[in-house]
Amino acid sequence: MTIELRGLREKEWDAWFAGLEWAFGGVSKAPEERALWRELTEIDRSLAAWDGDRSVGSFSSFSFLMTVPGGNPVPTAGVTMVSVAATHRRRGLLRRMMRSALQGFHEAGEPLAALTASEQQIYGRFGYGVATRAMRATIDTARVRVTPPASADDLTLTVLPPAEAAARCEELYARLVPTRPGVLARQPGWEKLPLFDPPRERNGASELRCVLAERDGELLGYARYALKPRWEATVPDGTVLVRDLTAAEPAAYGALLRFLCETDLMSTVVLENRPADDPLIHLVSDVRRCQLRTIDRLHVRTVDVGAALAARTYAREVDVVLAVEDELCPWNTGRWRLSGGPEGAVCERTTDPADLSFEHVRALGAAYLGDASLAALAGAGLVRELRDGALAPAATAFSSAVAPWLPHGF
Repeated sequence: MTIELRGLREKEWDAWFAGLEWAFGGVSKAPEERALWRELTEIDRSLAAWDGDRSVGSFSSFSFLMTVPGGNPVPTAGVTMVSVAATHRRRGLLRRMMRSALQGFHEAGEPLAALTASEQQIYGRFGYGVATRAMRATIDTARVRVTPPASADDLTLTVLPPAEAAARCEELYARLVPTRPGVLARQPGWEKLPLFDPPRERNGASELRCVLAERDGELLGYARYALKPRWEATVPDGTVLVRDLTAAEPAAYGALLRFLCETDLMSTVVLENRPADDPLIHLVSDVRRCQLRTIDRLHVRTVDVGAALAARTYAREVDVVLAVEDELCPWNTGRWRLSGGPEGAVCERTTDPADLSFEHVRALGAAYLGDASLAALAGAGLVRELRDGALAPAATAFSSAVAPWLPHGF
């Protein structure tokens, strides 16, 4: 039977989402979580593949604004809820959905698309490059001491139920969005995601808590966390599970981290998703006992090369011609002159000879937020220097002073 690919309809969401759940292991979401994702789903940005009356493929995206180097918010399609039924793989269905979606993003004027990948190897062939990393830390608090800046002692810490502090925390989050590439401005409804805490998913941990760090009534940082108690014979050996930690200044960050690491009856603090350059590396007495691990996080694709490269700033003045081949987004194929610096940039088509060639368009996505160096990508054969001396200054220009980071999934 011919597989029909079309836009999702409101009345089809339950069947469509059930197909997605089966593709990801068959475990149904808690009713509260299912209701939240139904609320957040943008129906008019969703595709459904049907084999008769059976949902065999799903694809959706969120209309995000993502911070890029320089602090600008850029319209970004947040690709999500992608699945193909096990019975319908290797028929080109994912490619059909991806091609259709990219065409739609282009027509909507979204220069970028981004996603978090369940399996990293899937999306490189569609032009997505690993653009941010996430660091996980498991801190042995019996052997690690946190030493924050001296001014941390001037802060007041208060523990509250997360809902009571939600509005103030969201205000602080919004204020910090422009300060780091990769961060998403939360649209209406998304403020509920950090508070999501169904009992069935706590896995033996407490309900979520929120600790605020304030100075003279001004909120300077917060952390949301849960406690998972454990006893080894008569010895307490619990774990502090940190969902997020946000701070506007070093003292607030240090005070919150010290508080978490000094929690009574707990011997381990786990932070699941931190920037690759997180300050904790420099605040702990023994980083070797923090079991640091870094993995891929946000994968980025340039949907419109000219608009995307013109939307960010650059660490130094740059004037370089880039050659791009893009089979899925043919409007990107050609040569582009990028001229700009710390104050802004322009990127336009040109017939001038290319200085650098992107051997695969995913390399442009990987370099876009400043995490992957053009020089490192050249070492992997994904970028090629065509004019002697062009690579080094371009690599510096594309860099970011702070590591790009995605604070939450989607």
